[in-house]
Amino acid sequence: MRAMAPWASDPTCSKGRLYKEQGSTERGPRDAFQRDRDRIIHSISFRRLRHKTQVFLSPDGDHFRVRLTHSIEVAQIGRTIARTLGLNEDLTEALCLAHDIGHPPFGHAGEDALKAALAGQGSFDHNGNTLRALMEIDSPYPRWNGLNLTWETLEGLAKHNGPIAAPGWALAEADAAFPFDLRRWPSLEAQVAAIADDIAYDNHDIDDGLRAGLLSLDQLMAVPVIARGWADTCRRFDDVPQARLSGELIRGQIGAMVNDVIAETQARLAAAGIETVADVRAAGQLVGFSPDMREDERVLKRFMYDNLYHHPRQLAAANAAHGVVAGLFAAYHADPLQMPETWFSRLPDHEPGRSRHIADFIAGMTDRYAVTRYREVVGPVDLPEGF
Repeated sequence: MRAMAPWASDPTCSKGRLYKEQGSTERGPRDAFQRDRDRIIHSISFRRLRHKTQVFLSPDGDHFRVRLTHSIEVAQIGRTIARTLGLNEDLTEALCLAHDIGHPPFGHAGEDALKAALAGQGSFDHNGNTLRALMEIDSPYPRWNGLNLTWETLEGLAKHNGPIAAPGWALAEADAAFPFDLRRWPSLEAQVAAIADDIAYDNHDIDDGLRAGLLSLDQLMAVPVIARGWADTCRRFDDVPQARLSGELIRGQIGAMVNDVIAETQARLAAAGIETVADVRAAGQLVGFSPDMREDERVLKRFMYDNLYHHPRQLAAANAAHGVVAGLFAAYHADPLQMPETWFSRLPDHEPGRSRHIADFIAGMTDRYAVTRYREVVGPVDLPEGF
């Protein structure tokens, strides 16, 4: 077994699970964090990610990333960083694989629609909904709700982006059931999962944008870090047609970001004198980019928002998707009998529980299931070809 650093999360020191389990240790040689990762992989919530939007509406184009493939790519990057830093790879992988489970259909367009629908009932937040899905909704076990994941996995999902001073209702309920010490920093594994997410979508969204024809290499040369990477790629492959080099550009950029995070994090760990997991939680953000890379990444993100995420074609699709989610919520709120019996039978008769329950149902939908249900209960919908 590979030795871990003293600041790595140790499954033998886990704070345990919300519900005591009997006999589960007999199912093979897995430790607590490996078991968490496997429960996530086998969950319905994880499987649904294959038909949920990442950037381009799923399933419009077989080669574009969806939430599932994005999560797998985040896990690959996260494992690489975790291994080099001596962290627990299994916990890191579990966090990477599960971090987007709370996203509703159609990505941020769907989330905006649910936020508006629940404006008077506590609003909606995909991160809080991840905890709700894993602790309440996805329930394959006979004696408790949820997957009964360890405290460390749930805590990392709750605050992988840092401490939380004012949690939304969904996260507050999860925290009340199994307190996550929300005002303190999370494990290094959780911090790695957060930056692996950034590295993955920063670069893979470029790849998808080029494939979709919404970005061009000429446009990307306006981003200094990309221009430098492209010059280096062309120099190393000067005997290869440039049309074949975009993939190498993306790979090189991911490698540069990963190496930067590793070097910067190692320097921060040394400077802060980190020796234990307790030191990590008291020290603040330890996993991150160097100042130069952080500025490069900030400029890249701004470019992507201006040229891809807010591209007129993307905005038109997002507007249509927003209408689907908003229309479903309005239809189910007006006539809950249109919901499946398994959901209608558990509908609270008071607010905010009533609206939140309807949002739970919609948030779990895949893109294509949302469109199917919309056509059944509302009417025709104008979305990109492929639905």
